[in-house]
Amino acid sequence: CTPGDKNQPTSNLPLRAGKGFPYEGGIREPLIVKAPGVTKPGSTCDVPVVTMDFFPTLLNLAGAPKEAARTACDGVDLTPLLAGTGTIARDSLAWHYPHYWHGTLVSPYSAIRSGNWKLVHWYEKEAWELYDLAADPGETSDLAAQQPAKLAELKVKLEAWLKETGAQAPILKQ
Repeated sequence: CTPGDKNQPTSNLPLRAGKGFPYEGGIREPLIVKAPGVTKPGSTCDVPVVTMDFFPTLLNLAGAPKEAARTACDGVDLTPLLAGTGTIARDSLAWHYPHYWHGTLVSPYSAIRSGNWKLVHWYEKEAWELYDLAADPGETSDLAAQQPAKLAELKVKLEAWLKETGAQAPILKQ
């Protein structure tokens, strides 16, 4: 799927693709949080977060005891980011989509973002794509062939995350 493709279900140009895709146009969403006594009006933060972070964050903001977050195995508390007092202990975010959507437009994939790098694995084609989001936020230049060490590093991280989370293997169409 390329930027401006008329067949995609949504478009978030200049980011690539839209809803359902592992590209930034499909997973990057603005987040606005108002937490009285924690956030400052007009403040911003560029640290990527994911919806699984909401649960431990809301528990903390509600004053729940620390042990209440024991079931929040995938998320981290965002309060230090919201308050502007610190960062979070996470070096990557991962996504796993083991099924088809919108006919066959979106096929099974997994992706991982580590720092400014993103690796996308398309199961059906057994293809790997690598992007430097700092230099190429629209994901127009696949660097997999030019950056084999970074590709290998992120493959190991993604495969470890899939194993750790017990991710379901996709059932590919025949």
